[in-house]
Amino acid sequence: MSQGVILNIINLAMVEVLFLSVPILGITMILGLIISIFQATTSLQEQTLTFVPKFIIVTILLSVSAPFYITRMLNFTSAMFALIATAQL
Repeated sequence: MSQGVILNIINLAMVEVLFLSVPILGITMILGLIISIFQATTSLQEQTLTFVPKFIIVTILLSVSAPFYITRMLNFTSAMFALIATAQL
């Protein structure tokens, strides 16, 4: 394998990681901002108030979008195995 192929694989892997993590992280950040604004306006500084809703939302999002994530990861893995099979070491 040449350095170009290896860099391409790393680039594809990083794009997949970003594509799979950004939606959940973005929604979690928006929820955290909403909770922070709520805490600032009510002067309620309870630590579990930020953790529990985020945990619930992430759990729901992962369970709803699991088929999409699994399909995406399986396609990427298959592409990587095909690339390894055709690569000349």
